[in-house]
Amino acid sequence: MRMMLIRNVLGASTYQYHTEQTIKTLIATAQGKTPFKISEPEKLKTFAERLGVDTSGTDNEIAINLCEFVTEDFNRTFTNSSEIVKALAPKERQDVWNKLDIFPGGIHGELMFSTSSCLTNVDGYYASLAFKAMRLGIAMAYQSQIVNEFCQDILFNIPRPHKMRVNLGVLDPDYVNAVPNGHEPFLALAMVQIARKPEWQKKAKAVGAKGLRIIANIETGQEMIQRWEMDDVFYGFTGNWISQEAILASGCIDLFFCDMNCSMSIDPIYAEKYKFKLIPVSEVIVFEGITDRINYKPEKAEDQASQLLQMAIDNFKERRASIEPVIGLEMGEAIVGFSTESIISALGGSLDPLLKVLKDGTIRGIAGLISCTTLRDKGQDVHTISIAKELIKNDILVLAMGCGNGALQIAGLCLLEAKDLAGPGLKSLCETLGIPPILSYGTCTDTGRIADLIGAISKALGDIPIPDLPIVAVAPEYMEQKATIDAVFALAFGLYTYVNPVPTVTGGSDLVKFLTVDCKDITGGVLHVETDTVQAVAAMLEHIETNRKKIGI
Repeated sequence: MRMMLIRNVLGASTYQYHTEQTIKTLIATAQGKTPFKISEPEKLKTFAERLGVDTSGTDNEIAINLCEFVTEDFNRTFTNSSEIVKALAPKERQDVWNKLDIFPGGIHGELMFSTSSCLTNVDGYYASLAFKAMRLGIAMAYQSQIVNEFCQDILFNIPRPHKMRVNLGVLDPDYVNAVPNGHEPFLALAMVQIARKPEWQKKAKAVGAKGLRIIANIETGQEMIQRWEMDDVFYGFTGNWISQEAILASGCIDLFFCDMNCSMSIDPIYAEKYKFKLIPVSEVIVFEGITDRINYKPEKAEDQASQLLQMAIDNFKERRASIEPVIGLEMGEAIVGFSTESIISALGGSLDPLLKVLKDGTIRGIAGLISCTTLRDKGQDVHTISIAKELIKNDILVLAMGCGNGALQIAGLCLLEAKDLAGPGLKSLCETLGIPPILSYGTCTDTGRIADLIGAISKALGDIPIPDLPIVAVAPEYMEQKATIDAVFALAFGLYTYVNPVPTVTGGSDLVKFLTVDCKDITGGVLHVETDTVQAVAAMLEHIETNRKKIGI
């Protein structure tokens, strides 16, 4: 468990890095120092109110108060309970966590506590290390993930349903194409705003291009496409991280700019061969042999975005003259942009219609599919897609996040037509509400957002304990360290948690029993590992049906 906790620390710290960049951006925006604005003032106020932050001032004053409050909470010691978790987590869960002594302090304190415990000959007890991982997971979900996504909503819009072009066919070699890579949307969104100006389109046409485009990609792209609608400048979304080499080798891109996460050490080889500019835009991203970089600073976002766009334009002539592009690649569409708020809006303003179809059996349950993508067991996204299809066939509504979300978008499962693959109950719900059977719910960072939604469902059903809900967490192709802390949080939250491939803990039989059996009587969560699609979904359905009987629906 020591090595797993180290992976958990890596995942949680990376989530928190993103969150602190978001908080810096919100502060600078409130001070009038960025090209952004507070786009959702009502969400700002409601979130501040939930946290107990003073909302009597202007929007900018509220935003700064909010940022100061969360920053103070991030920096609490591990012995000083988090006010964010107290304000946001379901009371039933808080009672369990306090009883188990896993109610967390600040995220930085928890990171230190967990890391210190992993030193040789410090904590050698698997259960103790697992509980420390749960503390860290709870801190991460509420402090890093929820704060991050809600503050990005405040800045860049609450996700609302709309169509988006997807797949590699969004790359047209006759355009100047700038492609972000990573998880942070700040510079990419600033570039979209600038590239929409006529003078920048003229600059692109002056070098022989048809125009200038920003092409969404991987999780940075998911953050973008969930919130902003497509046009001829913000053209579409390529795919998840395993598509990266195909994107780079397409001969269609002029700039690949990389914020934190998911950039590969071989990217410079592709940049040299396929004649595009490779630019790190985060201090944590470093490529061997690449010296040019622009480290994102919120106060300089407009100038930095302009520099990046000019790099892309300056690159076009050489790339177009020397590289034979791959053309005729497939392009489809997906409906993206679902969030708690937009789901409630689609339901007419409350959760009641969802609760009704859950209670009457129209849908049997809900699955939060939060997945990476990996080639460890099968081809790219094969297992994710097969698991998702099997779930909707059995009337399980799926909310998709992470790189797995990108897979399902490209597979056509986030379209209205995908209702024909669903069971009769889910299909009827899709037809009634005009929604796909799989709702595109964001990135892996939205794990916290879905926990907040589950908490709302629990409360609306009469404070039913989280472990008793007909809801499962699903990670068909976990890979990254971030995914390991997501899974640990799901266990602490009390969810049945399906993972694949087999985690690297099988050498410890006591630990395996703790996670897959004993945990159910401790937090209510349980880990299930299964490589076969049909058997995996059958076990999820059994859990869901058992819980339906338990709560009398």
